[in-house]
Amino acid sequence: MLGDLLTTFFEVARQGSITTAARQLGVSQPTVTARIRQLEDAYGVELFYRRASRVDLSDVGVALMPVVEQLMQQESNADYLLRNAGNLRFGNLRIGATGPYYILRSVAAFRQRFPAVEVSIEIGNSQQMIEALLEYRIDAAVSSHAVEDGRLARIRLASDPMVLVVHAEHPFARLPHVDIARLAECHLLVREHGSMTRQATEAALSACGQELPRHMVIGSREAIYEAIRQNLGASVVPAGEVPRDPTLRIVPFAQRPPVLHEYLYCLESRRHTRLVGAFLECVEALAPDQRAQAA
Repeated sequence: MLGDLLTTFFEVARQGSITTAARQLGVSQPTVTARIRQLEDAYGVELFYRRASRVDLSDVGVALMPVVEQLMQQESNADYLLRNAGNLRFGNLRIGATGPYYILRSVAAFRQRFPAVEVSIEIGNSQQMIEALLEYRIDAAVSSHAVEDGRLARIRLASDPMVLVVHAEHPFARLPHVDIARLAECHLLVREHGSMTRQATEAALSACGQELPRHMVIGSREAIYEAIRQNLGASVVPAGEVPRDPTLRIVPFAQRPPVLHEYLYCLESRRHTRLVGAFLECVEALAPDQRAQAA
């Protein structure tokens, strides 16, 4: 309320006329007069000397004018900041992902459209990324978890069959395919608990009546591939994530392989904000057959 009164004071002082100030503000002359009177009565001061055809600032009005000018400048700065943010002329899009494989094309499209917006990508497991999203630490999350939560909206990015990846010198490297049950013969490299890749591996083994064999826990997908390069073991991963490398061999599963789905999540309440909405447009443009759906 005080903001409206000070804005009216500022315009009357600039114009030296209540009638002209009313025209500039787009309100009636009685409204301007009432606002000035309300401001004066509230503080027991006289801001203007009324004359026949104009008004002049009183001593108090003269002292108040530079303070209000600063407020008007701050309001103008705030307006400029918000309009530019709305036009995505600056800002920071924070993405959390289990890996960069399924989201980088969308990031590239977004950067091409909005080059002034900085983009950061944080890597973690699926559970960590969803938690970060719900805590507002990131703006969008890529996760393999099919989360059923009314607070979240999701887009399916990919559905990837899982394969066994081994070193080129591994005994399985020359096989055309391998039974899931034979994973018991491998020293497996797996992610930590909370990883959907690990859950899918354990579920596939369980369906064969087996438990996870001897294994090593490694905290990132990139580190797992490096461990395979050093011939430290084998790993079950989505086919689309395997890097092109002559030291790595992809061995498909003989029976129907487990499939890992990748989703992009955002908060439903932020889905239509300018920043998040613009990114979702880029994602959906690259996957027109995938429809956003409330999780």
